[in-house]
Amino acid sequence: MTFSGVHVPLITPFAADGEVALDALEGLARAALDGGAAGLVALGTTAEAAALTEKERRAVVEVCARVCRERRAPLTVGAGSGDPRSAAEELRALAGVADAALVTVPPFVRPGEAGVLAHFTELSRRSPVPLLVYNIPYRTGQAVGAATLRAIGALPMVRGVKQAVGGVDADTVALLADPPADFAVLAGEDTFFSALLALGAAGGILAAAHLRTADFAALAEAWRAGETARARALGHRLSALAAAVFAEPNPTVLKGVLHARGAIPTPAVRLPLLPARREPVEAVLALL
Repeated sequence: MTFSGVHVPLITPFAADGEVALDALEGLARAALDGGAAGLVALGTTAEAAALTEKERRAVVEVCARVCRERRAPLTVGAGSGDPRSAAEELRALAGVADAALVTVPPFVRPGEAGVLAHFTELSRRSPVPLLVYNIPYRTGQAVGAATLRAIGALPMVRGVKQAVGGVDADTVALLADPPADFAVLAGEDTFFSALLALGAAGGILAAAHLRTADFAALAEAWRAGETARARALGHRLSALAAAVFAEPNPTVLKGVLHARGAIPTPAVRLPLLPARREPVEAVLALL
């Protein structure tokens, strides 16, 4: 598969009793695809995957996979860990279920860029599904530069990177100027989605695209079509929306907004996250 357009990393909605609200999750999945999303991502950071049990994770993936099969849309599933053996087991379990796996750069251990390359080399050798690298150094503690990403991108099973480095840095510009063949650079910072599209990004994995999905999809299409004036205007509006959504730890504000709009039964998150304050939720609602 090729990666382009807007992919929505779904939240995990919770019911009043604290259980995963699978019906609401299915509704969000359908709404995102109906709104113009090119695909869905399950068990990403936005899904609070680390706070879910193994049984809950399986149930979430089953719902998302069913909707994606019905709509013939690609499903990417968050997977992997700092141990390539454990990560390979997770990846094998995704065969026949997911179209790709979103695999974070090994967190916490800070193996150096050579270690990151060795990690993905091993996963590429073992994985039955295509891989997207999740490059998010402010969470992992490990920076990965353009040269290393190009080397990883040349591996047989690697199809792209979710680039979430906190802005538009020199390595992102360099990578977009000369990416590997058949390697998609996807924006992972919602606020900078338009900027990365202007530089040549193929699309984005964007939590804020739960809201105004059609507008995010239209922004990607406008840059692709060379409609610069339209893209800039739309990009500024959506960047402001994204900044408001991320005013408190993700996905707390987003859940507050979705609950206020009747899309999910509660705004609940699981510890160590705390629910968003009323003010940032109201600020997003005002922008909508």
